[in-house]
Amino acid sequence: MSLLPWQTVYWQRIDQLIADNKLPHALLLAGHKGVGKRAFAEHLAKRLLCNDPQGSEPCGRCKTCELIQHETHPDLLHLSPEEAGKVIKVDQVRETIDRLHGTAQQGGYRVLIVDPAEEMNISAANALLKTLEEPGNNTLILLVVHQLGQVMPTIRSRCQRVDFALPDSGLAVDWLAEKLQLPPDKAKGYLGLAQGAPLTAYDWKSGGAMDLRANFFGGLADLLRARVSPVLLAEKFQKEDLRLPLIWWQSLLGDIVRIQMAQDEQPRINIDMRKMVDSVAKQANATLVLTLYESVQVELNAIQRHLNPNKQLLLEKLFFDWKELSAK
Repeated sequence: MSLLPWQTVYWQRIDQLIADNKLPHALLLAGHKGVGKRAFAEHLAKRLLCNDPQGSEPCGRCKTCELIQHETHPDLLHLSPEEAGKVIKVDQVRETIDRLHGTAQQGGYRVLIVDPAEEMNISAANALLKTLEEPGNNTLILLVVHQLGQVMPTIRSRCQRVDFALPDSGLAVDWLAEKLQLPPDKAKGYLGLAQGAPLTAYDWKSGGAMDLRANFFGGLADLLRARVSPVLLAEKFQKEDLRLPLIWWQSLLGDIVRIQMAQDEQPRINIDMRKMVDSVAKQANATLVLTLYESVQVELNAIQRHLNPNKQLLLEKLFFDWKELSAK
């Protein structure tokens, strides 16, 4: 995994710690999801495990680099939820720690990447805590964190933190345009939808999420025009992972709120939805829009905390409230 163009300043800091032999035993890589924290962690692991580093970079050719490339290096461990949307369980942590405490099979560093670290439940986090306190020699634990507030204070206090900001938009647009083979204006549009997170924009576009967004927003438009009922539309989407639709919906409501408060003349994020945003902003009660915005946030938080709400009922309530915005 290579460094991304906007990560040079972070890498210089870590590279200096390596050169000074002051690299801590645990780093907490925190910041907005989609800015490349996992890529940074993988690059650092590759640099530490490489048999023939070229200055501050891994060589990419030695046996170690080849093992990492094929995801078979015995001293590079990963810890993530077993399924998307689930937590990291205590048994996973204990099994991984047992491997981490063994002798490095290649004779150098042992590296553990936990991603995302906030998905450890309390038991799992407590199981990792002792290792953070006594990691052993030549051991590095990298915690990739998207929601810092969800990480236990005792975990945070035992790590050196590296905060990743959203990248410069010019660098991000150039990277995204090249990766997706798009004109810069199109890449800029997708970056805006992802609120400045280039890897999120890349994943949405390349992974088909934009089709889901189009279908979801199409359903919202149909509700406003009374072409579908909230119950039927809820049935259509209740089998989906609702995190992305709720994130998109909240950003749409945020555009509406800003126009109603005269902060913006057009959508800041959902430019392609300008017609619907303008229509709702003109006719809807501002208090109702803000209330719905907050309701979407509450339900999104519940899903992200794995509270497993009834998705059919959740969507029905929110869709009825959305439909009410068009009531005369």
